[in-house]
Amino acid sequence: MKEHDHIPYCALPEYSDQQRISLAKQAYVNLKTRRTCRHFSDEAVPIEVIEYALLAAGTAPNGANHQPWHFAVISSPEKKKELREAAEHEERTFYETKASQQWLDALAPLGTDADKPYLETAPFLIAIFGQRKGGMNAGDMKQNYYVTESVGIATGMLIHALHQAGLATLTHTPNPMGFLNKLCDRPDHEKAVMLLVVGKPAKDATIPVHATHKKPLADISSWL
Repeated sequence: MKEHDHIPYCALPEYSDQQRISLAKQAYVNLKTRRTCRHFSDEAVPIEVIEYALLAAGTAPNGANHQPWHFAVISSPEKKKELREAAEHEERTFYETKASQQWLDALAPLGTDADKPYLETAPFLIAIFGQRKGGMNAGDMKQNYYVTESVGIATGMLIHALHQAGLATLTHTPNPMGFLNKLCDRPDHEKAVMLLVVGKPAKDATIPVHATHKKPLADISSWL
C-alpha cells in the first residue's frame, strides 16, 4: 500500500456519557429554533460573519478532498435587483406552466408564490455552485467526485454556522438556475445548486404553522 503523509488526529474533548447526551440535546434544542425566513430586515450584517460561516462550510467532508463548491456572495443593490428579476421570471413560469397541481397543493400551506421581495431586502445572497471539474488547487480541471453530496453537506454546515451567529436564512431554488452562472460570472463546468438568502429577520416576520410540524424520531430513523 502506498504511503501517505499523516498527522495525528485532532484531540477531541473528553466528556462523560451524560455530558455527551447533554451536548447532543443542546445542539438539537438550538437547531430546532432554526426556521426558514421569508421576511428579512435590510439591517447590515458584518461581512466577517459571512466569511467565517463560509470558512466553516469549507471544512465539510467531500469527495477526494477536492472541495467541489463555490460560494458567490452578492450584496450590491444592483446585482440583487438583477437577480430578483431573473429569479421571479423563472418562478412565474414555474407556477403558471411547469408545476403540477400536486406540487402546488404541497406548497399551498407555506404560502409561497412568484414574488420574492426578500431577494432585494436581505443584505446578503449566497449563490452556491457545485463544480464538476476542479481539484485542490486554483486552476485545476480534474474530475470532481460526489459533487452533489459534498455541496449538500457544506450547505448544511453553512446554514448551521449562520444560525449560530443569530442570522436567518432561506434556501431558494428557482428552476432553472442557469442565469446565476452569468450573473455571478461563473464558468460552465459549475452548476448552480441553491441560492441562500441571509440576514436578520424583520421585526414583524412570521412563519407558516405548517413549517413547525416536524416528523418524530420514530419516523425519521430505524435501529438495526
